Amino acid sequence: MPDILESSDPRRGNRALIQAHDVAQTGKNDAIDAAHSVATLPSSLASRPAPATLLFDQVSKWYGPVIGLNEVSLELCPGITGLVGANGSGKTTLMRLAAGHLRPDLGNVRVLGHDSWTHAAKRYIGYCPDTDTFYEEMSGRQFVETMARLHGFSRLESRRRTETCLEMAGMAGRADRCIRGYSKGMRQRIKMAQALIHDPELIILDEPMSGIDPVGRQEFIQLFTQLARRGKCLLVSSHELQELEKLTDQIAVMARGRIAAVGTLAQIRDLLDNHPLSILVATDNPRSLAGALLHLPDVVGVELGEGENLIVRARNPRGFFRALTQLVLEESCEIRHLETLDDSAQAILGYLLGTRQA
Repeated sequence: MPDILESSDPRRGNRALIQAHDVAQTGKNDAIDAAHSVATLPSSLASRPAPATLLFDQVSKWYGPVIGLNEVSLELCPGITGLVGANGSGKTTLMRLAAGHLRPDLGNVRVLGHDSWTHAAKRYIGYCPDTDTFYEEMSGRQFVETMARLHGFSRLESRRRTETCLEMAGMAGRADRCIRGYSKGMRQRIKMAQALIHDPELIILDEPMSGIDPVGRQEFIQLFTQLARRGKCLLVSSHELQELEKLTDQIAVMARGRIAAVGTLAQIRDLLDNHPLSILVATDNPRSLAGALLHLPDVVGVELGEGENLIVRARNPRGFFRALTQLVLEESCEIRHLETLDDSAQAILGYLLGTRQA
């Protein structure tokens, strides 16, 4: 996979791409230049913290009488953030506001300190929408090159960036076909290529793996990880929660136009101590252990599973596991296997959206 492009500047559209053999020297020179620039800044400016890549400050958005987003506050820095939620939860509205395609009715959306609606912010934003909006008569290569030209790059630079981004998106060998004949997965790859053409700092991806085969999903995961390592901020919306769980640094869960929770899966799980957790317990004497477990204050139910394993439903996981450890020692119970069954993105989302019952 080729190295990502250097940061774009529409006023310098004829700048050459970074070549692989130049990366080490370029990084060294950049470090020297950065150190010099900080040293020459006034102390008050040098110590000033950099703005968040994406900042939502009490943002609300209405569609007539229907509220799409309700007082949302969110701050994202470089890294990968997954965005999950049921249909109608406000995910697409949030992403369109972040991309500057919508204006908030209340609050502010800022990208690196700039209002997301302004041209200054859009220079830092790459957007891969869920819906398709192409010039269908163009080839994929022509479309991506056209997007580069619209960003202000010269014809030569546009061609160079197009070839690099097509290779990154896995379309270098298939980009000369007419877009109207593309499959869903090929369309997703072309949208990815155009989103990266100007090397944005904020990359907004709405269901990017929809229609992508398993091999393509793994390639996209590797690409997203590479971008994050280069200091990019990625906001990825997906219904493929298992893939998202492998990919993201943190997850933002949306429900009814609000951010219900933000953090790693483990952190969000800690917020749900009052919700029952399912635990599989394998033991040689399940009936005796089931009777003892029912006396623990945090246990809300016990049932026999396959092979006479126990399925225990318990609140307050930390308290339950402490009590279980004490019970095993006191009763001399032998436990062969212990496993939580629903500590996953799908289960957490279900709890937060109220789709699972205690």
